[in-house]
Amino acid sequence: MNLIVLATIIGVLVFVASFAGIYALSIRSLKLAGRVGADNAEGQPKGLWHYLRKTEQVIRPLGEMIPRPPSDMSKLEKRLVEAGIRRKDGIYLFYGAQVSLAVALSVVLAFTGHLGSSPVLYLILSVFFGALLPDIWLKWKGHRRRDKIEFGLPDSLDLLVVCVEAGLGLDQSLMRISQEMRKAHPDLSDELQVYALEVNAGRSRAAALRNLGERSGVDDLRALAAVLIQTDRFGTSVAQSLRVFSDTMRSKRRQRAEERAAKMGVKMIPPMVLFVFPSIFIVIIGPAIIGFVRVLIPFLNMQ
Repeated sequence: MNLIVLATIIGVLVFVASFAGIYALSIRSLKLAGRVGADNAEGQPKGLWHYLRKTEQVIRPLGEMIPRPPSDMSKLEKRLVEAGIRRKDGIYLFYGAQVSLAVALSVVLAFTGHLGSSPVLYLILSVFFGALLPDIWLKWKGHRRRDKIEFGLPDSLDLLVVCVEAGLGLDQSLMRISQEMRKAHPDLSDELQVYALEVNAGRSRAAALRNLGERSGVDDLRALAAVLIQTDRFGTSVAQSLRVFSDTMRSKRRQRAEERAAKMGVKMIPPMVLFVFPSIFIVIIGPAIIGFVRVLIPFLNMQ
């Protein structure tokens, strides 16, 4: 019994280490101060960064061992970018996290005795859930980031209209917005900063705007990029186009809020059926059933 408990604890620790590797994927970049201060006077790294880097050193080689076609690599890289992960080794860390999680599940099943009864079945389940859970996490993170960008876009467009009407150029206005919206909407600010870096590196405005829409995976940003490209090509008023587009985005955000509010009644049915109605049923019908049983059992004994 003690051996099973110890094996379970070891498996849980490996499981936590695997998810620590997945968490490391969400870290975009280390600050310069953190990199400089990582090694102290004694030459020993300290803090959470040290353990994350150690975990990455274990997970990365596992991910590099998995053969994948280039098409799958490019699709995964696009999904990672949509989730806000732009690390060069992000793909290998993701694959390494899948392998580590599958191994951790196999170890837990082996020490609990389930693997010995049906080894093929439980190995398949370990590999399946090891590959599935990180993929679900990545899909959830990308969806959450797209929702945040969609939510912050109307406010950013209002600020963009103010900056353009005040006399700033479009590129300078977008750079200013990326600085002002850093705390309120960090994901949108991050995308605008990448756009500013591309423009400063010499890429044309149209290409940078297209990359802004495709990189984030948000339809509203694609529409904004198309509007700005057409405005720049035909020489129309940028402020007027942005004002009309801002009103449209604000209306769409209100419609999304109304849609979610309308869905709340349907989404509340499963929790009420599973948790609220049984309690009400027990409170209301329970005393009557107890009284009925008390009367019925003596009557049956008399028979």
